[in-house]
Amino acid sequence: MSKGADRTLKAGTNEMELVDFRIYKQMNDRVYEGIYGVNVAKVREIIKIPKLTELPGSPEYIEGIFDLRGVVIPVVNLAKWMGIKTPEDDHKKSRVIIAEFSRILVGFIVSEARRIRRISWADIEPATFSAGEGALDRSKVTGVTKIENDDVLLILDFESIVKDLGLYHPTLEVDTELETFEGMAMVVDDSVTARKIVKETLEKMGLRVIEAVDGQEALDKLGELYENHGSRLPQELKIIVSDVEMPRMDGFHFAANAKDDPRFKSIPIVFNSSISDQLSGSRGRDAGGEGYLVKFDANMFVPEIARVIKSHIKN
Repeated sequence: MSKGADRTLKAGTNEMELVDFRIYKQMNDRVYEGIYGVNVAKVREIIKIPKLTELPGSPEYIEGIFDLRGVVIPVVNLAKWMGIKTPEDDHKKSRVIIAEFSRILVGFIVSEARRIRRISWADIEPATFSAGEGALDRSKVTGVTKIENDDVLLILDFESIVKDLGLYHPTLEVDTELETFEGMAMVVDDSVTARKIVKETLEKMGLRVIEAVDGQEALDKLGELYENHGSRLPQELKIIVSDVEMPRMDGFHFAANAKDDPRFKSIPIVFNSSISDQLSGSRGRDAGGEGYLVKFDANMFVPEIARVIKSHIKN
């Protein structure tokens, strides 16, 4: 399976495709099935467990590393990391999901990769609970959705897991003097960490930042801003920086709605996502975005934001 498996999705449909995978949990004489998902756009491929080279001194849940066509990839046993005891014969259907985000490749061992599901973001609720399975808590779950038989599928935040493993250090550290602007900016992201990082950088660029946790809240806040500023809003709100993956309404659907509204259509939108496949950049343009950035690279983020704002001011 390739990371381009969601190429049939159109920008602005507010849908995503998930790889449905399972982790089986042994408790006494019973086996329980955990149902999880990860965005297809972040999945490079799914393979059988390869021959791994152990890393001395690494945590137990790091099974080792292997070479995938010239790229050395660490492999995480997701069940071990979550503190789950799996059945003895769990290896029979076990697979490694090779995930890519922010241009980082990591393998995750799961009990079984089941299928691909197409789900509307409107049917995905934010995680508001503690899952209570070892290391898995609500900060590692980006959303939940019901599937057949009233089962619940948890969408895992692989970036947060990898960050905890010390393999990913999100930051927007800027060494040079920043170009500054006057006015407002909006940051749309369901991640508290991501909003904080982007907000601090935009504030250093002189902008007053308004935050929204998903596309629906962003549209609501744009409406409120228009009530306050009227037709001058496009002059006051210099840029919108939006994530792509968000419960209720994703970034592409939000952008398509904003660009279809004459009140907001001239306000530039730059996507800022951990999805680093080529397809997402073109989908962002189809949705009306003026740019697409991969989290978090200050050398790319700051010049691109400045470019888009200056173009907006000129026009």
